[in-house]
Amino acid sequence: MAKALNIPNYSRVALVLQGGGALGSYQAGIVEGLYEVGIHPTWVAGISIGALNAAIIAGNAPEKRVEKLREFWETICRPPSTAASVMLSALDMFGPAGATMREMAQSASEKMFGSMAAMRAMVEGQHGFFTPRPLAPGSGTPATTSFYETSAVIQTLERLADFDRINQSGEMRVSVGATNVKSGNFVYFDNTQMKLKPEHFLASGALPPGFPAVEIEGEFYWDGGCVSNTPLEYILNTTPHKDTLVFQVDLWSASGRIPTDVFQIMERMKDIQYSSKTRGVTNSVHALQQMRQILWDTIERIPVAVRKKDPWFDALAKRLYGARYNCIHLIYKNKPTEGHYKDFEFSRETMNLHWDSGRDDVRRTLENPQCLELPPPGENFVTYDVHRDA
Repeated sequence: MAKALNIPNYSRVALVLQGGGALGSYQAGIVEGLYEVGIHPTWVAGISIGALNAAIIAGNAPEKRVEKLREFWETICRPPSTAASVMLSALDMFGPAGATMREMAQSASEKMFGSMAAMRAMVEGQHGFFTPRPLAPGSGTPATTSFYETSAVIQTLERLADFDRINQSGEMRVSVGATNVKSGNFVYFDNTQMKLKPEHFLASGALPPGFPAVEIEGEFYWDGGCVSNTPLEYILNTTPHKDTLVFQVDLWSASGRIPTDVFQIMERMKDIQYSSKTRGVTNSVHALQQMRQILWDTIERIPVAVRKKDPWFDALAKRLYGARYNCIHLIYKNKPTEGHYKDFEFSRETMNLHWDSGRDDVRRTLENPQCLELPPPGENFVTYDVHRDA
């Protein structure tokens, strides 16, 4: 483990995990990077694959989380491609020229075998995660109308996460978002308000029409990403407000290149759709902070003698300062070899690349420990954006 960092005295450390299917191993790399320097979240909030990662994180002691996350991802991702390994190893026999050829072949093989892995996921499903339904999608109940059946992931979560620990009061707050199919309302399942079961995490990742709705206490739920794929707003709006260090981990980038073919268009549409709200939420909070500052400056213009006579001014000042939030925003950036299928490309090779990217992003970010500092007095919210250029 790397040398532990001195963390300012935050009341809570929140880990916010966006949905993104196979891209979710990037978040596991983030967890490993944080553990290396002794940063342990006290609140984890997730959507979709972020919710499944949240179950593993909250369901294990800090020293076991990386190990169990690795086991989870190696369970649901296919073993490395033998054909790709043999082909690339053969090029090593040609010395420096072979190294150049290997680099070119690596890029080509990643794209070819990645698309093959995505196709296999569609046709065969993923071990420990989902399997195709015969005669899918068919019709019937909301819990059976889908292309894939997802009960396997419940067994996977029960094996790798301790749900007694998840529901243990005071251990770690856990919040996962889902969409009520009937009302269309976005809801959070929160262990401070209810006992969480595997079904709550499965509901957060029940993206239709691939996955079926999940029934919980007579209501059916779909993936939280149907409404919002980013649970940051929930963290910021929850009362009582406390000084919070937030690690916001996004799997989709709102900014990107203009597409030039139909497959790039499909990929870009997903990026824009599922990167939802993170930037909007942070912009809204910054705007609110500016309004606070204007109001504070207005109060400062009132003579001190007048303010001392009315306790309302002191109460307003406390409300204006309130809690402080430092949001470190980590965003996975696309590799050139990835395509529109990147969220269901569950090959072991790609999983490892995503994982390594997350760990490397955290290490590079924390090379500047000042990014962890509490916002200065008068600033309730600051963001530190980390963009990975693949």
